[in-house]
Amino acid sequence: MRRELRFLLNDTPRRLTQVDPTMTVLDYLRLVEGLVGTKEGCNEGDCGACTVVLARPRDGGLAYEAVNACIQFVGTLDGCQLITVEHLAENGTLHPVQQAMVDCHGSQCGFCTPGFVMSLFAMTRHHAAAPDDATVNDVLAGNLCRCTGYAPIAQAAKQAYEEAPRDDRFAAQEAETLEALAALQDDKTLAVADESGSRQFFAPASLEVLAELYEEHPEATLVAGSTDVGLWVTKDLFRPQTVIALGRVAGLARMEETADALEIGAGVTYSDAMARIAAHYPDMSEVMRRLGSVQIRNAGTIGGNIANGSPIGDSPPLLIAAGATLHLRKGTARRSLPLEDFFIDYGRQDRAAGEFVAGMTLPLPQPGQVFRAYKISKRFDQDISALLGAFSLTIEDGRIAEARLAYGGLAATPKRAPAAEAALTGAVWDEATLERAMTALECDFAPISDWRASADYRMTVAKNLLRRCFIETTAPDSATRLVGPGAIGARDYAHV
Repeated sequence: MRRELRFLLNDTPRRLTQVDPTMTVLDYLRLVEGLVGTKEGCNEGDCGACTVVLARPRDGGLAYEAVNACIQFVGTLDGCQLITVEHLAENGTLHPVQQAMVDCHGSQCGFCTPGFVMSLFAMTRHHAAAPDDATVNDVLAGNLCRCTGYAPIAQAAKQAYEEAPRDDRFAAQEAETLEALAALQDDKTLAVADESGSRQFFAPASLEVLAELYEEHPEATLVAGSTDVGLWVTKDLFRPQTVIALGRVAGLARMEETADALEIGAGVTYSDAMARIAAHYPDMSEVMRRLGSVQIRNAGTIGGNIANGSPIGDSPPLLIAAGATLHLRKGTARRSLPLEDFFIDYGRQDRAAGEFVAGMTLPLPQPGQVFRAYKISKRFDQDISALLGAFSLTIEDGRIAEARLAYGGLAATPKRAPAAEAALTGAVWDEATLERAMTALECDFAPISDWRASADYRMTVAKNLLRRCFIETTAPDSATRLVGPGAIGARDYAHV
C-alpha cells in the first residue's frame, strides 16, 4: 500500500500523509492552502460557487472536468491536477474567460464569479470552437447567479472564443502536465488516515483489492462521486471511520458494447455514459442530462445512484424498464439479478455486508421495441424528480407483445407496474387498452404525499405519462415535446 496522497495543486506537487477521510476539497483549499477564490455557497453541490477543475490523463491527452469542491473529498484527488481560479491568470494577464467576464459585465457582487469562470474554463478545454447556445446553457446550469443574470455570462462564454479559442498557455503546458501526472499513476492501493490514525481512507486500484478491503471493512462507506455521501458529511455531519473510494479501481469505469448489450461498470460517470446510451436510448440519455449539473454528472456514477437505493433516483426506473441486470460481488463470489429485484423496501436493498455493486448489463433495443422516459420536476434542470416514468413496449402487428413499465417516486422503491403491464400485454395498442392500463396503475401503487407532490397529483401524472407514451407511439407527429430554450436542431427535452 502507498501511504501518501499525491496530486498537483495547479502546477505544484502535493504529497499528504495525514488526511481526514471526509475533508472536502473546498475546506482543504480554504483552510489549509489559503486559496479562498473558491467559495462556499450551498455546500451541497447545487450553486456552483465552489467549482474547480480536475485534469486527468485520458486517451493520450488531458481530460478537464468541472466538479463541486464542496462535496468532493480530498482523497479522491490522487493522481489528478486540481486547478483553481487563482491559477488561470498569468503574470497579470487574465485568462480569456476572465477577460470576457469583465468585458461583458458578467459580475456584480462577484461571489459566484469564480465558479462561473471555472465552469467556462472547463468548457473551453472541451470545445475547440464556440459551442451552441444549448451547450452553454448546459454548462451554466450548475452555477447560480442572483444579481448579474445569465445573459451577460452567456455572452462572455461566446466572447472567450473570440479572445483565444483554446488558450495556448494550457495547451503548451499539456505535455509537461501529462508527464507529471503519469509519474503519479501506479497500481498501489492508497491508504491514509487522519492525525489520530483512527479514521482511514482507502483508494484501491483493482477490483480484487476492493473486494478484499470491503470484506475486511464491511462497515466502510463506499464513495464514487460523493454526490450523495458528500451531503451526508456537509449537512448531516456524518463522520465515517472508514472510507473506500472507487475512482482508481481499474475496470470499474469500463463501458463496453456487445452485439446485444451495453456492459456498464458501476464507476462509469453520467458524463461518460450519456453519449453511448443516447445512441440506443435517446430518452434515457436526455433524462440523465437533466440529472444534476455538468459538475454533478462529471462526478456522479450510475452505479452509485443504484447502490444508494433512493426511491427518487432517476437511473433505476430507466434501467428497470429497459430490462437491466445488476452484477454484485463479495470477495471472490459474484452474482447477478434483475435490477428491479435489488430494491426490497425503503432504505433496504438485496446487498449483503461487504458486497458491492460491480456493474450492470443494459440490453440493446430490439426490432419493434420502443422506449420512452419522462421526468417531472419543479425545475427543468438540476432538480429532484417528483415523478419519473419509463416505458418499454415491444409492438408487433399493432399488439403489445411485451410491456415493461417502471416508475420512480410512486413507491418506497423504484418499481415496475405489474397490473398495468398485464393489461397491456397481448392487447391491441388502442385507446381502450390504454384506459385499462391507466386504471390498473391504481392497483400497482399507493403514492404518498410530500412537499414535492401530493398522492393525487402523482397518480394523475403517472397515468398521463402513460397516455403520452401512447400518443407518441401511435401518433408520432403530435406536439408532445417542448424544445428547451436555446436548444438547437433536433434535441428533444423530455418535459411535459
